[in-house]
Amino acid sequence: MFKSLVGAMLFICMSFSSVAAEKQVLGQTEMMSVSQGGIVFEARMDTGAVNSSLHALNIKVLGGSAKKMKDNVGKTVSFTTENEKGQQQQVSAKIVGTSTVSNSQGTETRYAVKLPITFGDSTRTVKVNLRNRASMDYKLLIGRNWLKGKYVVDVSEQKLIGPTADISIVESGLIFDTRIDTGAVENSLHATNLHIIGEDKSNMENNVGKDVTFTTMNEKGEKAQVTARIHSTSLIRNAQGSEIRYMVTLTLGEPGQEFKVDVNLRDRSKMTYKLLIGRNWLQGHYIVDVDM
Repeated sequence: MFKSLVGAMLFICMSFSSVAAEKQVLGQTEMMSVSQGGIVFEARMDTGAVNSSLHALNIKVLGGSAKKMKDNVGKTVSFTTENEKGQQQQVSAKIVGTSTVSNSQGTETRYAVKLPITFGDSTRTVKVNLRNRASMDYKLLIGRNWLKGKYVVDVSEQKLIGPTADISIVESGLIFDTRIDTGAVENSLHATNLHIIGEDKSNMENNVGKDVTFTTMNEKGEKAQVTARIHSTSLIRNAQGSEIRYMVTLTLGEPGQEFKVDVNLRDRSKMTYKLLIGRNWLQGHYIVDVDM
């Protein structure tokens, strides 16, 4: 029995090592270029995104644009992209589709084109969403479609985890089908009906140190009420602007391996995943492999 157990453990360890050995390990950011001989971006690896995304300005559909964006599929689009240093590049590519992205501010439709993205000696041509990323720190975001089959993202140098995982939040008693997102700094949990005793509704900072009670729900519709201490607020920036959220400490992780970590609270009712795991949970613990 003991020999069998040891053998099984060795097999699992060897399998993990084999997966990592077959793929190149990337850090949280890498220097990459778009189109042959193009400007170089400090690109953010984002296992939470299906497709890659590029900062695009002055988007023009050559030959005239149809009223509906989807009717421009197959036409050529020209646009200006710009890296973090302010260097610009003109790019033209055929529109291969549109994508509608949902977030807390609503929905946004973007053009998708196919572009070659180069890292070192390796170039992979993938679908790239075009959007104005002027307010974002990283102008090129690398999604799972570029990483898949060849790379793992290492924010931890530890265990392997896939792009989604079953994550338990001890305080809720629930297990969430969770998106693992190396593009996010913080963890984010679906929270509604927030109630703070003695709440100052005019200034969120004045509620730090108070207890907040909220309702959370997983993807199965199972609900739980949780009470936690607000220890800070967090300013989150995205393409739609900025948003301040409360931060609490919760105990979460793979079932039986939970540990305390900071989580921001937001209404994720429009999002597929009610719990998003960011780098503050991954750091020091996991390597993300989008093929798992």
